[in-house]
Amino acid sequence: MVLFRPVLSVLGYLYVTLALAMLVPALVDVSLRNADWQAFVFSAMVTGLVGMLLSVAMGDALRDGITTRQAFILTSLAWITLPALGALPFMGLGIAYVDAFFESVSGFTTTGSTVLSGLDNLPPGLLVWRSLMQWMGGIGIVVMAIVLLPFLRIGGMQLFQTESSADGERIFSRSAEQIQYIGLTYLGITVLCIFAYWASGMSIFDAFNHALTTVATGGYSTHDKSFGFFTNPVSGWIAIVFMVLGSLPFVLVVQAARGQPWRLWRDPQVRSFLWLIALVSLALTIYLGVSLQEPFSQALLKATFNVISVITGTGYAMGDYTQWGAPVIGLALLLKFVGGCTGSTTGGIKIFRFLVFFGTVKAHLRRMVRPNRVISVSYGAARLTPELTFSVLAFLVVYLGTVGILTLVLSTFHLDLVTAVSAAATSVGNVGPGLGPVIGPAGSFAPLPDAVKWILSAAMLLGRLELFTVLVLLDPDFWRK
Repeated sequence: MVLFRPVLSVLGYLYVTLALAMLVPALVDVSLRNADWQAFVFSAMVTGLVGMLLSVAMGDALRDGITTRQAFILTSLAWITLPALGALPFMGLGIAYVDAFFESVSGFTTTGSTVLSGLDNLPPGLLVWRSLMQWMGGIGIVVMAIVLLPFLRIGGMQLFQTESSADGERIFSRSAEQIQYIGLTYLGITVLCIFAYWASGMSIFDAFNHALTTVATGGYSTHDKSFGFFTNPVSGWIAIVFMVLGSLPFVLVVQAARGQPWRLWRDPQVRSFLWLIALVSLALTIYLGVSLQEPFSQALLKATFNVISVITGTGYAMGDYTQWGAPVIGLALLLKFVGGCTGSTTGGIKIFRFLVFFGTVKAHLRRMVRPNRVISVSYGAARLTPELTFSVLAFLVVYLGTVGILTLVLSTFHLDLVTAVSAAATSVGNVGPGLGPVIGPAGSFAPLPDAVKWILSAAMLLGRLELFTVLVLLDPDFWRK
């Protein structure tokens, strides 16, 4: 029990925060005279009560900080239990728990996959709650990537270890100032996005909801047509700018906001990320212009918007890009594995790991030519240790293996290959819509069997927790004193 006391104490505070957040959609429903506010108030009472009881019962358990083992347990339990409680308002509105849990997991992990349809006619409070879940999940992902994952040494993240994440015994107290700056920057970008959307012609309701899910690169929309609902191209370009901002390392975004913008371009993954977006968007623009006879301005907007949405895992759609031909479907599937920059709100493998992988392969090829030559792998000005490169390569193998195994499991439910592969890739990568007529940009995950929804919910959590955070808990040696 001693092992779990600090973990339960932190969870208690998180549950109280979640309960307070549930009151926001309740206030929206009250202001619009919608009776559904009761579901949010009841859920907030249950969640808040559980949180307060845990906090009081654990007392001063956090006095001595947390250890590495406790950090692993805390991270996993937080991402599992918060969506479980976040699903309560959906149940209060008559949605089955399997669908409620799927929607909540997709929200908190900023995946963007949905089982709901008829979004244009759903209660306003419910739409706000979906957006708010993604926004909270986004800041949670950033904090986890900057504070916890480097400390836990997962998937090469130790390269980004700072003084604040170097000592597990003081992991929260020493990171408080950094988290404060990140939170304020995250909030400031969101507010800017709200005003930008509103100025482009969106209603204040749509602007608020889409700003929350754009900055979080989550992709929940208030309309079934997603971003295709908005006819003003300015709204699309605003989304592009803020999706990119949400995909950049937030530590560097904070430094840029404090007067050091050059730090962004100096980062190797930022440069690679922006070049990738530019080149793929340009290629797709040319394809749309030649194959589908799209006007250049329209082709450029559609291509850039959808490329960024897929790479960053935002999940917005401007039209059904699966109708643009087989090459685009193949491109979309590949882009689902990429992700944005480390320390951002995005999912996927992340640009940083691809740079380390290609650098390792390049070094190996050079050693084959000159076996006696000492060749090191670098990331920017930093030389990578064998332990770090192994950590990245192990992550890549486990990631692709997980997608493969998940595809095989899903195929046993008689899903076609495109649906099974894209559902596996989009869930582990926290990307959003899959491919095909069922779960593609124009569809939803609602027709899938309940067992598949549970499996995909677990896959979304596994992907958001960077795989090893959960897998290490399955090792018996982890639990030995």
